[in-house]
Amino acid sequence: MDEVITAADASSVNGSKSSFIPYNLPLLSAFLSCALAQFLKLFTTWYKEKRWDSRRMLGSGGMPSSHSATVTACMVLACVVMYDATGVRLHAGRQAELLNQIVCELPPEHPVSSVRPLRDSLGHTPLQVLAGAVLGCIVAYLMSSS
Repeated sequence: MDEVITAADASSVNGSKSSFIPYNLPLLSAFLSCALAQFLKLFTTWYKEKRWDSRRMLGSGGMPSSHSATVTACMVLACVVMYDATGVRLHAGRQAELLNQIVCELPPEHPVSSVRPLRDSLGHTPLQVLAGAVLGCIVAYLMSSS
């Protein structure tokens, strides 16, 4: 046994679906939120003004704000990713460190002693995540002001 296969490796080998459109969760979340907000404007306009106005789907302003929906979708996804980086992935990395240490202490004739070490740099500390978030905010601010 020279190699370790993770669940992610196994699913990517056997269960991968090739797609013409690349899968980008933040972009898709933002696009879907914007489209849904624009679509809902039809109904909020009807409720408020008692008339159907299809131009509201393409216009700015109105209820709900598609700008807010788009940005919030990205922000919520960013929070989930940062939580995962400091939670599950960080602890999985710490467990991998411990397992690697246990395997190193096994005698050479043990069948598991020849297994390649597990990757232990999986997650981030809260300070690392905060630094990345601050950097992202700075870059977004600089790009929006240029």
